[in-house]
Amino acid sequence: MPLLCIKLSEMKTPLDALGYLTVTIEPLPPVVMGDTVTLKCNFRTDGNLREIVWFRVMDGGSSKQKIFTYDAMYNTNFSHMEDFRKREDLVYQSTVRLPEVQMEDSGPYECHVGIYDRASREKVVLASASITLIVMSPPKSISVVAADPYARFNRYEAQNFTLVCVVKGGKPAPMVYFKRDGELIQVVPESRGLQAQRTPASAARPAPRPPGLAPASDPAPDKELRPLLSRDLDDTKIQRSLSLLDQNGEQVRLDMDGPSPRGVTAAGNPSLHASPTTEVIPETVISREFPRWVQSTDPLYYFNHSRVELGDGTMEVYAMLTWSLNPQLDNDALFSCEVKHPALSMPMQAEVTLSAPKGPKLSMTPSRAKVGDTVRMSVEGFQLGSKGNEVFPEPLFTWTRIGGLLLDGTEERIGKELVLDRVPAELNGTMYRCTAQNPLGSTNTHTRLIVFENPRLQKGKQQLTDAATSARCQGWQMMLLVTMVLGLT
Repeated sequence: MPLLCIKLSEMKTPLDALGYLTVTIEPLPPVVMGDTVTLKCNFRTDGNLREIVWFRVMDGGSSKQKIFTYDAMYNTNFSHMEDFRKREDLVYQSTVRLPEVQMEDSGPYECHVGIYDRASREKVVLASASITLIVMSPPKSISVVAADPYARFNRYEAQNFTLVCVVKGGKPAPMVYFKRDGELIQVVPESRGLQAQRTPASAARPAPRPPGLAPASDPAPDKELRPLLSRDLDDTKIQRSLSLLDQNGEQVRLDMDGPSPRGVTAAGNPSLHASPTTEVIPETVISREFPRWVQSTDPLYYFNHSRVELGDGTMEVYAMLTWSLNPQLDNDALFSCEVKHPALSMPMQAEVTLSAPKGPKLSMTPSRAKVGDTVRMSVEGFQLGSKGNEVFPEPLFTWTRIGGLLLDGTEERIGKELVLDRVPAELNGTMYRCTAQNPLGSTNTHTRLIVFENPRLQKGKQQLTDAATSARCQGWQMMLLVTMVLGLT
């Protein structure tokens, strides 16, 4: 005989006639991915239990997946339940354990309970409760990059600089903040900063930006929006900046050659051609340029961040810190990006030290170049400093020839390697400059190309010369023979 099921919400008869049933699920805080979760369903009734069913709600509620069933008609095993008698009611607790939950386990869960009607065992009274399981995922990675990689050094005016902190894999989105030399940076939200100051360097930020830009932390009060850190003006850096000035207060010129107007080449300016004085340049020379402007005030730090939801439900966050760069003070400054997340016991951190290039260290292959060889000049690192290979941002490398164009007719070549195909003897003794530059400074390394004679080419040339001489002799002999024959006739 079929049973008749009645939902409490649809009952028209008095509750006492059908039976008493209430269902609740104990609240559960957000859990961390990988944890074991126990869902607890409590229900109280004065009737006889019929069944307990747990569902996982999927596809926005359009479908349900049954994950646990207890049928009192066929199963008397109460291993999943605890019962306590209080007055005339029975109090039950049904538990479902989810081991090592993952992001896809997030969502609603329902506990359905059915009891027999006290008046008729052919009727079943149903009640349910639901809970939403929130699974948190800690960030998987954090990194700090420059928004405009391979930027050139500006000798004559200040330029904006942007650090981008990229945090991947967190849910919910983490809180991101920046520190300089271990101290928290008080930032200005970019939406407010742009109203007061429009800067051309905004074009240097990552493009395209993810939608939904919003500050990651509460902005500081207006009275606190002052230039950041007075400690930046420490005696060491001030003395280093003053050391770049001569006695008259002018900038000391450390580079080998001054800047030339754009568009002026060696061909258009005779003073730029090689002269005998270039012979006094040693085989390798390192020189460094410093900015020829002075920052009048400390910069404000502008902050902006955006987030993108990935396919697995986690977030990818881009936090950007922008300020007016001062190479004298910002060189060797330690910037760190720190992330706080409820799934982390301690903040994640990534840090970079701003540093100017320290002179490219060059190698040349083959070591003894001969006429007709292919010569490769490569950057193998940097010359100076105990951490000479740690330069941030990544420098831009350019190659030029002193006093002329490169072998292919161009003025410069960008990259860590310069290739000269089939070098002629005319390039013997020519000087080449490798410039490494980033927004913090520029350094040059000069190297000389020595081209030796190629015995194989000389042997081949001699054979051609001998063949030409023999051909000429044979021609003269033939002409002499013809002349004698004509004279006899």
